[in-house]
Amino acid sequence: MTFCTHKGRTISYRLLGAANKPLLVLAHPLGMTQGIWDDMLPALLEEFQVITWDLPGHGASSAWPEDSKTIEAEDLAQEALTLASRAGASKFHFAGTSIGGVIGQQLLSQHSDNLLSATLTNTGPVIGTAEAWQQRSADVMQQGLIAMAEGIVPRWFGPRACEHNPALVPGWRVQLGRTDKRSYALLCEMLGRCNFSQAFKGKTLPPVNVIAGTDDVATPPTSLEALSNALGVAAPLVWENVGHVPAVECPERLVEVFKSLAK
Repeated sequence: MTFCTHKGRTISYRLLGAANKPLLVLAHPLGMTQGIWDDMLPALLEEFQVITWDLPGHGASSAWPEDSKTIEAEDLAQEALTLASRAGASKFHFAGTSIGGVIGQQLLSQHSDNLLSATLTNTGPVIGTAEAWQQRSADVMQQGLIAMAEGIVPRWFGPRACEHNPALVPGWRVQLGRTDKRSYALLCEMLGRCNFSQAFKGKTLPPVNVIAGTDDVATPPTSLEALSNALGVAAPLVWENVGHVPAVECPERLVEVFKSLAK
């Protein structure tokens, strides 16, 4: 893990692997960290140079500045582009889950020339409702993430993953509780504003994979079907017994998708 400064903030990121391999940039879900990709890294580094990073106020990245009242999807897309440029890559593969998939949609809509491919999992052109995200933001600011984690984290994982590892939910509750609440709240408000339903019309896009999990209560398969339709790409891959975070629940399966991009 290393650090860089971007627009006055410190970003925690990892740049791993050989520089002569294609670059893969990975974006984690809201409330988690770049650690979700750890089980995949040994296999991915056989084919890619890899960048992972922590979103604002998550992991070891600094909180969103107090003098800035909003976070926009373009702000996060610029973080991805900045990190790719640090690796010397003008074009790269991108993959993101949940809010990471929203970053991918922003890149596809505004910076598609920089992308070799995009893999978007457990996300949607619209996620939830603006009202629900505003309420989550207000609740987080009032109650704090330690209290909110009790209700949020169990929604991330399917029953099979929890049975396989009973420590999964308690562990991620601890991590979510350490996240900066204001940054998290601003990202909630951003999600409430995002709508990519018409963002891709008339655009030439790189290859795009869309992936859903049958046990995902936050972004169910219908959300990914809507995204596939908005993008004009094939129907989503729908994985049985997988919840909201396939990088944690079925890393080997996700690795195979990524490796197919390098061929």
